[in-house]
Order: sequence, then structure tokens, then C-alpha cells
Amino acid sequence: MSHSEYTKVYYGSFIMATRIKNELENIGITPIIKDEGESQRLAGYGSMTQGYQDVMVHNDELEKAMVVVNRVKAEMEA
Repeated sequence: MSHSEYTKVYYGSFIMATRIKNELENIGITPIIKDEGESQRLAGYGSMTQGYQDVMVHNDELEKAMVVVNRVKAEMEA
């Protein structure tokens, strides 16, 4: 099993992933956005996960990122 320097902090809709990405960038964290559905579409395959994305951050920034992710999720539920 390979060890990754990045951890997934969110999986969900494009809209929430974009909001979290913007909030993370506002505090100096550059996340990686992974869109398996789009990758599959571009390769010519169908996808059941179209419109869903992973937001990943470097492990060194994980603690700060989780504060942002939890805040954004709480704001959206309120």
C-alpha cells in the first residue's frame, strides 16, 4: 500500500467542493480537486459520480483544512 502526502477532506457536489476550495485558498491552502466522473467521461466511459469531486489537502495542512471544511458544512446545513 502506498503512503500519500495528501488526505481527502471532502467528497461531494461540485458546488460544495468549489466553496470549500475557495475558502481553503483564502487561508493559503492550495487543495487538489479530483473529479473521477469527469476523467471517466473524457476517457469515453459512463460515470455514476458525475458532478461529485474529492477535495484533498497536504497532510501538513490537514488540521487547518478540517476547521474550514467543518465550518462550511455547518453553514450549509444551517
